[in-house]
Amino acid sequence: MNLNKMTRIAMIAAIYTALCFVPVLSNLAYGQIQVRIAEALTMLPLIYQPSIWGVTLGCFLANLIGLMTGINPTGMIDLFVGTSATLLAAICTYKLRDKYVHGIPIWAILMPVVFNFFFVGFELALLFMPDQLFLGTLINGTYVAIGEFIAVVLGYFLVKEIKKTNLFGE
Repeated sequence: MNLNKMTRIAMIAAIYTALCFVPVLSNLAYGQIQVRIAEALTMLPLIYQPSIWGVTLGCFLANLIGLMTGINPTGMIDLFVGTSATLLAAICTYKLRDKYVHGIPIWAILMPVVFNFFFVGFELALLFMPDQLFLGTLINGTYVAIGEFIAVVLGYFLVKEIKKTNLFGE
């Protein structure tokens, strides 16, 4: 890996992390009902494979800072569960980037929604509904998936514009 790629990965991670702590957006980034605008960046693997590591690192840092500042109600578990959801979703988004339905890589776009539904939904169920994990996962996962869907749709349009600029030189 060269310095150019490492710098881009670090920049993606920094942007992801910063978006989670912009005052207006930070209230939406954590909790049962969330729209983490930074998750729009999970669409970058559609056009730039190393971004998988940037969004994963950004998610880890955002969850860590959220834990340390008390903003993230899920605590330490989110460092592993939430970050794993982002990593797996980013990998699958990249792998499915060429599978189109009516000209849209719909399966790739849905990966962050699906992974966060299950991973973060279960994580929130453990926290808020420990006696009813299945129902809690369905309820919390649905809340998270709705917010995630909003973020990835924004991200898809963002990526379409970035692709026109040849920002990543690929």
